[in-house]
Amino acid sequence: MSWPEQVVRVQSLSESGIHAIPNQYIKPLTERPVLKLRSQFHRHVDIPLIDLHNLFGKDPVLHLDTLNRISAACRDWGFFQAVNHGVSHELMSRARQVWRDFFNLPLEAKQEYANAPTTYEGYGSRLGVEKGAVLDWSDYFFLHYLPISLRNQSKWPDQPSCCREVVAEYGCQVVKLCKTLLKAMSTDLGLKEEYIENAFGGDNMGACFRANFYPKCPQPELTLGLSSHSDPGGITILLPDRDVARLQVLNDGDWITVNPVPDSLIVIIGDQIQVPLVVSFSFYNYWYSIHCIHVYLIQVMSNAIYKSVDHRVTVNSAKDGVSLAMFFNPKSDLVIEAAEELVSEERPALYEAMTFDHYRVHMRMKGPCGKKRLESLKFNTP
Repeated sequence: MSWPEQVVRVQSLSESGIHAIPNQYIKPLTERPVLKLRSQFHRHVDIPLIDLHNLFGKDPVLHLDTLNRISAACRDWGFFQAVNHGVSHELMSRARQVWRDFFNLPLEAKQEYANAPTTYEGYGSRLGVEKGAVLDWSDYFFLHYLPISLRNQSKWPDQPSCCREVVAEYGCQVVKLCKTLLKAMSTDLGLKEEYIENAFGGDNMGACFRANFYPKCPQPELTLGLSSHSDPGGITILLPDRDVARLQVLNDGDWITVNPVPDSLIVIIGDQIQVPLVVSFSFYNYWYSIHCIHVYLIQVMSNAIYKSVDHRVTVNSAKDGVSLAMFFNPKSDLVIEAAEELVSEERPALYEAMTFDHYRVHMRMKGPCGKKRLESLKFNTP
């Protein structure tokens, strides 16, 4: 499989001095961003901000209060900002800077890592392989982190010289946070503490990393850095851009701009947690898309008790930006379906069973497209 057209690096376009973006980046009118935050004036908005300090502590009352806050955010919003999350602030800064340094390398150095749509691993500038598709205003670097058998550091950048070391260290700390959050979600759903992690494959659970670069854009009102989508896997932990609020989430029909709290991480519920989950095995080629299944998994597993969130990224005419996302996914050949404990006569399973590999192929082929894939898997109900 190859890209349907010559890949153009968005950063190179931006730095060429153009005053109008090419037609292939112009979104339809209904998909263009609201940059003046108009929706935030329609109603009072309390974006969830959760202090995770007591999730790691021993006080049962404070621990339960934190669980309740996570529960409310996952049910009502599908995401939350987290502080006191256990990931080193200094390491977060180093990770963000090392990727900024990578994207500022000469194009020839970055092209050595150019990716292909077979695995998406490496340096890329588009999602989806449809010819003539409307593209996003961003470049990225995608790599496998877990399971260890898929981790190939020779495919990770060797420039800057500390890049591989920083990615490994940052990934280690974020994985610890992810496992803590999955235990909290399992407990809140009335499942055994290790349920979701085990349902995702335990030690064989997948984790992928994506560094996003959003170049300056001369017409930010016409395009997006990342189109509207829900994440197809389990949960995503996002280190946002420090200087510009770019992430928007859809809530009650309004696009809400998320203003990042200093030193926070953003936790995004994926499709797979929305549906309750029972695991069985089937065998598909793992090397189909890894990036896009994690949202389906969380929404499916909880039978829509939790909900995955539709989100997108805007761009800016004055400042470029870097964000880092870690995606936590089920083992690729596991069949994901509603957990027995969360299905009843009154609340039947809402979604068809499917392997992670099969589900994520859709985004590999089509690119980000809202929640169309997830909604297509709903059972027909009277």
